[in-house]
Amino acid sequence: MKSIAGSICALATPFRGGAVDFDAFARLIEFQLEGGTQGFVVAGSTGESHALTKDEYAQLLRFAVQRAAGRVPVIAGTGMANTRETIEETRHAQSLGADAALVVTPYYVRPTQDGLLRHFIEVADHGGLPVVLYNVPGRTGCDLRPETAAKLAPHENIIGVKEAVGTPERIGALAALRSPGFVYLTGDDPTAMEAMLAGAGGVISVAANAAPLPFRALCDAARAGDRATAQALHDALAPLFDVLGVESNPIPVKWALAHLGIGTSELRLPLTTLSAAYHQRARTVLDAVTQFAASIQPRHSSAA
Repeated sequence: MKSIAGSICALATPFRGGAVDFDAFARLIEFQLEGGTQGFVVAGSTGESHALTKDEYAQLLRFAVQRAAGRVPVIAGTGMANTRETIEETRHAQSLGADAALVVTPYYVRPTQDGLLRHFIEVADHGGLPVVLYNVPGRTGCDLRPETAAKLAPHENIIGVKEAVGTPERIGALAALRSPGFVYLTGDDPTAMEAMLAGAGGVISVAANAAPLPFRALCDAARAGDRATAQALHDALAPLFDVLGVESNPIPVKWALAHLGIGTSELRLPLTTLSAAYHQRARTVLDAVTQFAASIQPRHSSAA
């Protein structure tokens, strides 16, 4: 099992003319590897998994596995609204070469904590891939509580949790669950620095799509406990975090990638492209972050 830690990018899925743009997807992957990104999530919420056909999902994941070529782990988004389909999707991802599954809490149905416990155990027992729990209550309508995550953490096939709630209380509770076989990953870019300084092993990031090199530097500094360096990097990236939150993810990040020359800003309905009112602000922020990235001397070799 490849190490899942550090700067992990939740890859956007480029579209052009209604189809997946695999040329742009290849450029995005190489941009990430050159910037030192240490893992990919394919077909998560940032990757518009909800809008992909089964064939597109398979093509996208297989493509990412082939392009990564073992350099970094590829984590497949496999969470569905019910347990049986989640197991099937996880087995499918295994057959396509994924290294692990990112399994979001079942959305819309709002299960109890006992239901979540039983759901994740079933997926871990029968899905065929190591499981990273994914909690994002703002999207799903249910919250995997830290005490439930604590019950799941000892399972030999549950290797970590991605937590999108970035409050100090939640960070502290999940950092306490760390072990050699269980990693806490934050899924909230604005609080990622504090989470990693508190013990998170890394972040599954939206912002890394547009700024892989400075985001890797931030992760390295925070994980090393270098608050001063991490704070300087966070301050430089904070305007990017802000602008990527002006409309629902992945609307702003798709526009950002298009501005950087990676694909188009095209999304699939019901998502629509970034409102024109935000274009100038986004352009200014992206240009500043790109200039800042050019000033950073990489301290790593590729995605190491």
